[in-house]
Amino acid sequence: MRVCSASLYPTAYAEFRRRESCPTDSVPNSETDQKNSAHKPQAQNGDTLTAEEKSVIAELKSRDREVKAHEAAHIAAGGGCVRGGATYTYQNGPDGRRYAVGGEVNIDCSPENGDPQATIAKMQVVRRAALAPADPSGQDRAVAAAASAAEAQARRELNAQKSQQKAPGSDSTPKNGYSVTNSPPVTTETTHHIDLQA
Repeated sequence: MRVCSASLYPTAYAEFRRRESCPTDSVPNSETDQKNSAHKPQAQNGDTLTAEEKSVIAELKSRDREVKAHEAAHIAAGGGCVRGGATYTYQNGPDGRRYAVGGEVNIDCSPENGDPQATIAKMQVVRRAALAPADPSGQDRAVAAAASAAEAQARRELNAQKSQQKAPGSDSTPKNGYSVTNSPPVTTETTHHIDLQA
């Protein structure tokens, strides 16, 4: 399963790219442009950035910081359940640089076979990792809900094992010295992974 933040950063940069492809009616003033070009930041190709481009870059930088902090929160809370580091989706800005606009972290959320207590502890870590960012995404919340459901199932299994041990006639050391266990079979599931996405 994957836990992620909001979708990719589509707004300001997409609008900027749309307008950039449309011709404008204004005629550049070469004398003014030459005076101002010495004081304006430039893109990697040497072009001077417009105010709109600078605004887009500021928003992309902000999103980049937000995404990386989001994924770092998942990793910090995920502990030993984290499988690898964060992976990011990038978008090129008008300055030619790449900015993270989405991300994910893989989290192992498979149950601990035959050990409901360990599964309970693991699902608590998974839930904390999914909800660790300041603003969890819908996918983050879905993974937290799945971890809660897996934890509840493990609690039912643990309670069944405990009640089986306490039930009359379920003494595991009969008088003849042979050991008898009446524990129910534990079902196993395939391994699942949760990707925590920013």
